[in-house]
Amino acid sequence: MRRSLFVPITLALLLTSWPYFQWSTAAQGSSKGGPTELRIVGAAKVPLVVSAADLKRAPRTILRVVNPHSNKAEVYEGVPLAFLLQKAGAPQGEQIRGPWMAAYVLVEAADGYRVVFSLAELDSGFLDSEVLLADTLGGVPLGAGEGPFKLVAPHDKRPGRWIRMVKSVTIVQAPNP
Repeated sequence: MRRSLFVPITLALLLTSWPYFQWSTAAQGSSKGGPTELRIVGAAKVPLVVSAADLKRAPRTILRVVNPHSNKAEVYEGVPLAFLLQKAGAPQGEQIRGPWMAAYVLVEAADGYRVVFSLAELDSGFLDSEVLLADTLGGVPLGAGEGPFKLVAPHDKRPGRWIRMVKSVTIVQAPNP
């Protein structure tokens, strides 16, 4: 049986422990360009550009998992995706109701691979999903074929949503039929 141990950190603690961090917004752009950035766009109130350096300055979480591909124990470190969504102004907690219950998060990789999560399943008020945007494995930065960012979804029975080389996260509110 695969089990993960998520370092318990509440979102409130994360938010209060990061007072001096400055985010770049997608509207401002970035002078860096290149694959070391992650864009959070779509129905985000504050579209963000998150660099590798930004992620290093964020409150860190450690996730211990058994990799379903190799059946080996691995230790990832990064930032919970829910925290990044909150920084981008995505609805959370009691705000996820009505039309937001049909919202989803599309995560895209540099190689074209894409996966979807419902917005609610990434919110700790609905589910303790522990989805992590990792930038290190075993204390070392992810290699070129895996990083700089990798999404780890430890509770999925199959690793289809463990997405490497993450380049963008798009918050989408599904249209009414």
